[in-house]
Amino acid sequence: MSRPEHDRGSSRRAVYETTKRALDVLCASSALVLLAPLMLVVGSSVAVFLGRPVLFRQMRPGRHGEPFALVKFRSMRDVDAAEGLLSDADRLTRFGRLLRSTSLDELPSLVAVVRGDLSLVGPRPLLMQYLPLYSEHQHRRHEVRPGLTGLAQVSGRNLLDWDERFDLDVRYVDERGLLLDLRILAQTIGCVLRRTGVSAAGEATCAPFRGSARFELEGPAVVPTTGVSTTGVSTTTVSTTTVEIEVAA
Repeated sequence: MSRPEHDRGSSRRAVYETTKRALDVLCASSALVLLAPLMLVVGSSVAVFLGRPVLFRQMRPGRHGEPFALVKFRSMRDVDAAEGLLSDADRLTRFGRLLRSTSLDELPSLVAVVRGDLSLVGPRPLLMQYLPLYSEHQHRRHEVRPGLTGLAQVSGRNLLDWDERFDLDVRYVDERGLLLDLRILAQTIGCVLRRTGVSAAGEATCAPFRGSARFELEGPAVVPTTGVSTTGVSTTTVSTTTVEIEVAA
């Protein structure tokens, strides 16, 4: 690519990133105001059916793998309240399944969009402990801000295997643009209304990621180390008493 073509490409990308960020803030701020009554109802319902705390907080990797606090409405029973050791699927109540299938549990995450940790559209933020397991190709999903919804979520969501999801995430990184973002947002509405791909069989969401053959072929990705332990969990902001653990969203 010649220098002028490279400059034009960089300029278009900068315009897209600026426009996307402005739309993220505008849409998320408006949604927080308009949906405040609904969030109050959902929060009160969580307190009644699941008890406190109402919100679930967990560190997730953001852009370039930097950790941020993801906040959702709680959808699982407290691990201390469960009798014996139960799987996430067993801890997920009927009310919790309703929250997840309608994506109402995601509403508090709009605050992270306004703050700049999340975007409306982008690869979903997974778990910190997955960072050392990614291949170089898979780690490219962190070149952009994670999103509330993404290409993988409208292409099968948790019914896809991990390699398929990561391939779609990287495809989004390479092909991202406003038209693609608008298409994903429109398709997300349909997926939520149909409640499709919410969970794999026998799982609360999907099976944990344990690495793939690509890790052996491509080698491990280089991940940030500032503020992150060798297990990929923030050493300063993650509590050891996290109540709810999700393998994916």
